Amino acid sequence: MAPEIENSVLTEETAEWLESLDDVVRRYGTAGTRRLLAAVESDAHRQGVPLPFQINTPYLNTIPVSEQPRYPGSREIERRLRSIIRWNALAMVVRANKEDPGIGGHISTYASAATLLEVGFNHFFRGKDHPSGGDLIYFQGHASPGIYARAFLEGRLSEDQIHNYRKEIPTGKGVSSYPHPWLMPKFWEFPTVSMGLGPLMAIYQARFNRYLHDRGLKDTSDQKVWCFLGDGEVDEPESLGSITLAAREHLDNLIFVVNCNLQRLDGPVRGNGKIIQELEAAFRGAGWNVIKVIWGRDWDPLLAADESGHLVERMNEVVDGQFQKYVVEPGSYIREHFFGKFPDLLKMVEHLTDDQLRKLNRGGHDPEKVYAAYQAAVTHKGSPTVILAKTIKGYGLGESGEGRNVTHQQKKLNEDELRAFRARFGVPIGDDKIDETPFYKPPEDAPEMRYMRERREELGGFLPERRGKAPSLEIPGPDAFNEFAKGSGERPVATIMAFVRLLSRLLRDEKIGKRIVPIFPDEARTFGMDVLFRQAGIYAHAGQKYEPVDKETLLYYREAKDGQLLEEGINEAGSMASFIAAGTAYANHNLNLVPFFSFYSMFGFQRIGDLIWAAADSRCKGFLMGGIAGRTTLAGEGLQHQDGHSLLMAATVPNLQVYDPAFAYELAVVIRDGMHRMYTQNESIFYYITMYNETYAQPAMPKDSEEGILRGMYRFSSKRKTKNVTLLGSGPILREVLRAQDILADRFDVGSDVWSVTSYKALRRDALAVDRWNLLHPEEKPRKCYVEECLAGAAEPIIAASDYMKLVPEQIARWVPGRMEILGTDGFGRSEGRTALRRFFEVDAEHIAFATLSTLARQGKIDAKQIRGAIKDLGVDPEKVDPILL
Repeated sequence: MAPEIENSVLTEETAEWLESLDDVVRRYGTAGTRRLLAAVESDAHRQGVPLPFQINTPYLNTIPVSEQPRYPGSREIERRLRSIIRWNALAMVVRANKEDPGIGGHISTYASAATLLEVGFNHFFRGKDHPSGGDLIYFQGHASPGIYARAFLEGRLSEDQIHNYRKEIPTGKGVSSYPHPWLMPKFWEFPTVSMGLGPLMAIYQARFNRYLHDRGLKDTSDQKVWCFLGDGEVDEPESLGSITLAAREHLDNLIFVVNCNLQRLDGPVRGNGKIIQELEAAFRGAGWNVIKVIWGRDWDPLLAADESGHLVERMNEVVDGQFQKYVVEPGSYIREHFFGKFPDLLKMVEHLTDDQLRKLNRGGHDPEKVYAAYQAAVTHKGSPTVILAKTIKGYGLGESGEGRNVTHQQKKLNEDELRAFRARFGVPIGDDKIDETPFYKPPEDAPEMRYMRERREELGGFLPERRGKAPSLEIPGPDAFNEFAKGSGERPVATIMAFVRLLSRLLRDEKIGKRIVPIFPDEARTFGMDVLFRQAGIYAHAGQKYEPVDKETLLYYREAKDGQLLEEGINEAGSMASFIAAGTAYANHNLNLVPFFSFYSMFGFQRIGDLIWAAADSRCKGFLMGGIAGRTTLAGEGLQHQDGHSLLMAATVPNLQVYDPAFAYELAVVIRDGMHRMYTQNESIFYYITMYNETYAQPAMPKDSEEGILRGMYRFSSKRKTKNVTLLGSGPILREVLRAQDILADRFDVGSDVWSVTSYKALRRDALAVDRWNLLHPEEKPRKCYVEECLAGAAEPIIAASDYMKLVPEQIARWVPGRMEILGTDGFGRSEGRTALRRFFEVDAEHIAFATLSTLARQGKIDAKQIRGAIKDLGVDPEKVDPILL
């Protein structure tokens, strides 16, 4: 067949197919049409016909006008409510910066997100008194002024509080800059302003809700997790890093709302591209249900009249940077540069004035379009949903900031700009008051106030709200921990092995066992914790659809729908997000749960320090277990695995209790006391505890040592001679200190007291508190800190050795009598055995003994000539290069 004849036949065939498709759509609707096209596509693949891959849909609203549900409630009352909240949010920031220039705050984010949030508040977000148990909402951090402004109308925040926006001293006077549960524990639920963490935490929160349901701990089947984020925020790796998990787990309880105002702090998010299309591809490719809300209802008649397809063509080809240009230009510019490319488009809009063209609204500012998207999202089944809503940053700010690159930094408006904002949104503020930027609150019986209260009452109460009074847990008695106080005799045991045994016992406990949540980032076998696979099972919502290759072994990989272990794969960030979800269940689900997150200590604070800080802000509870800790304890692995600084980084988190136990009984004492403090006394604290894989005989617990273990140090061993010193040790290096004690006594006739230091942070905090009290009470008898009490009359010099940087013991140096000589592991790690590593970093027993003798000689307490013999006897090389330089 000739090419021209073939093309003619294909054209006729295409027309017939399209006509048939129109008929299918009329008769069976969009759902039936989708099924038909899917069947055709499948059959084409079967017959070897390669089809063009199209991951993007046209730059149009996903939900057609014909499928939009009727908007419930009063659009007019909601418009007035939204306008009042917009004004109060703006007034809050403007007033704060008038009174205290530079205090900061953000107007533009909430200006773009107001409709997205208010449609949710009025129709979708369910409070904690709702039969479902309530929704969990991660609010976009920079939009917090709008959340405060609504809470002010609701009567949950006073005018004095919002007047003192960003002024929180004294406590309770004002409101915090962003969502901070630590600062506003009855208000905010989740800290989200550290970009990217909100989306990540929301995904794992939604999965954790399923975990609770599958394990029979709580019915969460009707709870939704909403996460509001900005399009600029998605550039943070954490924002999109776990979206495949959400799809893989079919988390249809999760809804992302991306506020696509097309701008970040400095300029366009994708000036030369289209962020909505980019995100659609990413989420669709990952398996999410994607709903685009791009155009407001003003565009509907224009799209209906677009017979040529030129309007859709222009929508598809114009880049985001140009769309932002349209926001700041007059309607004549839009007419010429957007519609002017095609004559039929110019004719299409000839009935519209330039002002009307400029006001053609974006979908994210149209309540009807937003409502339709939300309704589709909450009813969708089988996968998570993302709503990509196009908005204008600084919407309503006019020439002072609407759609401009500077809008994120906008803090102040002049009187004319305030008048324009007031007029645009119809806020009843008189001309004589406008310069004062007063807050506006209608009378309690006003229609807006009644409507707002009725809507929230029907939806289950006000949001956000944090309730943190879950029933206390009954902690296991001493019997569960006593075996560790007895020691292991001659049997070598690592502290990580002791922890596995303790965790196994806790999981079997009748009263608390179900509340334990073990979490691993694909390191359970490394830590010897695979013994828990069969005992507790690995959580998998789908159960185990395969027969594991190691099924015949005792410790096979057992997945189960009611599994208790969260095995998160090679993913410390996701594991930490699960830890936060479990550790805040007391506030979000009225359930006290006890998470134990065990990880390579090097990949904790170094890799996910921001999430650990978020856990602290969240008032999270639980135990972070730093496995295979220390610079020299993990043999062979080398530079990126050997941890010499996590204890120092942990010391920076205010409510984190930090312990470095050397022995199994120390670890057991700390965990038992931690459970009591967190789950009986309900303290808002959590723990970081190091664990080691070096095996050695575990001694019995010395009498009356528990208080010292918890407060940070206790005397473990004493060998007195005529000349005496004091030695401090922690973790496995305590054993090197004990060996040094023997060397000093047996070879050099120097006695010593050896102290086990379990927590330098606890010692420092106590010392700082005592110093502060003494400073503020100069006429009172000075108090002594615990370090001073312990070391009062201690033999000098004092030598401290640690498997961590010297800065760790140095935390207490100013309270130690005399000079404290510190040995630590500053520098990069090495692949070597423990003996060689400790010799390299100069923290082995020989170097500890030599440092003691050298200090005694410098103090004139022994003859310096003895040092020459000690150098040879102990194998010390005085000319060796400092490890920190290598």
